[in-house]
Order: sequence, then C-alpha cells, then structure tokens
Amino acid sequence: MGWLFLLAAGLVEIAMAAALKQSEDWSRLVPSVIGVLTALLSIYLLARALRYLPLGPAYAIWTGIGSVGVVLMGVFFFGEALSAARIACIAMVIGGTVGLRMVHG
Repeated sequence: MGWLFLLAAGLVEIAMAAALKQSEDWSRLVPSVIGVLTALLSIYLLARALRYLPLGPAYAIWTGIGSVGVVLMGVFFFGEALSAARIACIAMVIGGTVGLRMVHG
C-alpha cells in the first residue's frame, strides 16, 4: 500500500512542476493555484506512504520519481535538450531509485 501512495506522490510532483512552469513566475492564477494544490497533494500522499515505508528510501524514491519525470516532461513537452550526459544521469537516478526499492524489500 505504501508503494502505491509513494508512486502517486511522485506522479503528482511531476504535475506540480508542469503547473509551476505554466504559472510564469506566479503571474497566472490558474496554473499557480494548481501548482500549490498539487504540491500539497504530493506531500499528503508522501505522508501516507511514510506510514508504511521507512523515511530515507521513501523520500529518495519520491524525489527520484519527480526528478526523472520532470526531466522527461521537459524534453517531450517543453523542448528541452536531451544529451548523452543527461541520459546517463537519468539512468543513474533510476538505478539508485530501483536499488533503494530492492534493498528495502
């Protein structure tokens, strides 16, 4: 159950980043409000996950999901560059995230 909350929290974190990008430095009301609400929802879901999971791995996995998701969203939806170095870094984050999950059991 905790892992589902954690996955949902990470996915909502990606939505938060998209909303903040669209908020244009908090000058657009709707994306700004969505950004704040998704941030609160992500933290709530993380807190739910922490009822079942240890803090260290759960927090690292949450940020890993958000980090990789936001980088990929930037590439596919906002035209950000994808280089070999960025791919290698994404792979390391994924590897570390999967490793933490496997070590926890």
